[in-house]
Amino acid sequence: MSRSEEPLCDEVCVDKEAVLRAKKNQLTDDEVTQLAETFRALGDPTRIRIIQALRQEELCVCDLCQVLEMSQSAISHQLRVLRNLRLVKFRKSGKNVYYSLDD
Repeated sequence: MSRSEEPLCDEVCVDKEAVLRAKKNQLTDDEVTQLAETFRALGDPTRIRIIQALRQEELCVCDLCQVLEMSQSAISHQLRVLRNLRLVKFRKSGKNVYYSLDD
């Protein structure tokens, strides 16, 4: 077998019970799409850095700008993506907006 070939069964044998269990536990199309979007969002290094910072504690947008050494508009754009995927949440306190990881 060459390295590029995946190992396959030499003989076809189907475990009907295992197939039924696997089919029963499949994600819906909407769940698959949502999960793919989440992984796509997490493919961005800046978003990973934001999530890492928020793992420690809730941070104001201004704090995130300092931590990541980026402009407020750049951070805001990344937070919008993470918020739309429900990975982060925010709260307003006076004139400041604080972000934290969403459950």
